[in-house]
Amino acid sequence: MRVIWIILDSVGMGELPDAEAFGDKGADTLGHLFLRYPDMKIPNMRKLGLGNIDGINNTYPVEKPEGMYGRAKELSNGKDTVTGHWEMAGIYTEEAFRVYPDGFPEDIINEFIEKTGCGGVLGNKVASGTEIIKELGDEHYKTGYPIIYTSADSVFQIAASKEVTGLEKLYEMCKTAREILTGDRSVARVIARPFTKKNEEYVRTPERRDFSVEPDSENLLVYLKEAGIEVCAIGKISDVFAGKGVTRDIHTKDNMDGVDKTLECMKEIEHGLIFTNLVEFDSTWGHRRNPEGYAKGLEDFDARLPEIISAMQDDDILIINADHGCDPTFKGTDHTREYIPILVYGKAPSLQSIESCRNIGTRESFADIGASIAKLFGVKSLKIGESFL
Repeated sequence: MRVIWIILDSVGMGELPDAEAFGDKGADTLGHLFLRYPDMKIPNMRKLGLGNIDGINNTYPVEKPEGMYGRAKELSNGKDTVTGHWEMAGIYTEEAFRVYPDGFPEDIINEFIEKTGCGGVLGNKVASGTEIIKELGDEHYKTGYPIIYTSADSVFQIAASKEVTGLEKLYEMCKTAREILTGDRSVARVIARPFTKKNEEYVRTPERRDFSVEPDSENLLVYLKEAGIEVCAIGKISDVFAGKGVTRDIHTKDNMDGVDKTLECMKEIEHGLIFTNLVEFDSTWGHRRNPEGYAKGLEDFDARLPEIISAMQDDDILIINADHGCDPTFKGTDHTREYIPILVYGKAPSLQSIESCRNIGTRESFADIGASIAKLFGVKSLKIGESFL
């Protein structure tokens, strides 16, 4: 048996009851996309029950969905990649990770400069990643100084060119920053943002790496690995969990590469978890507030779903969900605190015959997904979460 678990990064479906406290009242990633693009071509997710989910807006249900469907609230205090993924795996984050809305204090920057030997830094402010390399790219090429920036999320991002700094040096600087940003100064992620100069413009390249704070070892991935079960992490999954519980780490260039790598793992792994994050919904279209690109990305993923389903064995389970929202029609450029959709599909008669249990309703925690996977594999129960299988 395999569980193919695909995270559509940031594909939320409407504000959570506490969204106002996060500045996100009115956010609705999928609902606003359906409103703007009513003819969005996603027939395969519709067949699984996407339009049948309780509370989904501006779309329509199918008469006989082929999958199980529902939505989940986020129990943890946050709306970012780390808290979302960790909660799915059974980790509750009670205290939000620290953010730096005014940039990083002098003591952190000075320690970073001293320990990396970089000589100085540029930026050190809240910024869009694509805009700050346009603004400071020339100066970076002249000085060699890395560009430091953050956002409303708990992140310390380092942008540096492949030509001036090189990938390995950039990754080493990130590891140093990760060591500095601990305890009271800790951030959820340090992110390497390599870029290059192309046709007189600065563009980011696909070698991004995330250096996350280490998760609690009491989580689904660790339980699976300890039980001798393969955990294949595709995209930024291994980075988010700091490698804990991962047996195979595969990075990707974009969403379609992520689907390709998922299909390759399905050919190679006979038993285990294939855990994929498709990040472009968030990084390329959500943060950049590009609803047209976001809608096209959903169509492109949906067109690949038949390949994944065809490659499934009779006892495989496919789970598709998000980790937070990032409404491309909303104010600002940050994540949005939203419900996440959940779609579950399997070819086994035991799943196909339970018509009365198609709708799994509104789950009280993202951890219900991980709890269901733990139950399927017969490993230790998670600290939080209740299985819907």
